[in-house]
Amino acid sequence: MKIKAHIPNTLTLFNLLLGVIGIISVLDGNVFQGATFVLLAAGMDFLDGFAARLLKVQSNLGKELDSLADVVSFGVLPGIIIFQMAKNQSSIEWLPYLTLIIPMLSAYRLAKFNLDTRQSERFIGLPTPANALLISTLPHLFMLFPKIGTWLSTPVGLIAIAWIFSILLISEIPLIALKFKNFNFSENIYRFLLLAIGIFCFATLQLAGIPILIMAYIGLSLIENAISRE
Repeated sequence: MKIKAHIPNTLTLFNLLLGVIGIISVLDGNVFQGATFVLLAAGMDFLDGFAARLLKVQSNLGKELDSLADVVSFGVLPGIIIFQMAKNQSSIEWLPYLTLIIPMLSAYRLAKFNLDTRQSERFIGLPTPANALLISTLPHLFMLFPKIGTWLSTPVGLIAIAWIFSILLISEIPLIALKFKNFNFSENIYRFLLLAIGIFCFATLQLAGIPILIMAYIGLSLIENAISRE
């Protein structure tokens, strides 16, 4: 087999490795570093797909390996992050374990995605990387906005977040995919709005802006769905 055929899979394995290192980091008490490893893993996840298309070496092995890596980086890692956050706040030993719905339904979503032919142009349900980015950057949001953190960083608040967004992972809600067939403004207005919000959030709030961006992503998708049904 040619060397170039191994390049995308090697990048995928680095995605998995970053997820594992992120988990170790969080378990060592560095919850804020979790977001960094999720971002790095997301970069690798983009690069492996890009490399596979560029080199024309897509394969079923690569597809399955990608899902396995994503379970670790975008399922287990964010699950451990929110578990540690809940554990640090909870006086009830078993309560934080309720947040582990995240890796369970992330794995289910990834398996479902591989079999779902409807998701070529739009996502059905919240993508696991988006959910992982939202969960992993919550500590940054809570630090920047302590009043929000006071309400949402309680064990009950974190469990609610875990369950709401885990259910969104496997929901049947169509969501925007940032795939431009052309750059016509009227046809891509929601994509352009999402990009503008993303630039604003990163420029003003850095990592703390990611949860706001993901919420805007869900909100714009719901608005688009409602308008398209009229």
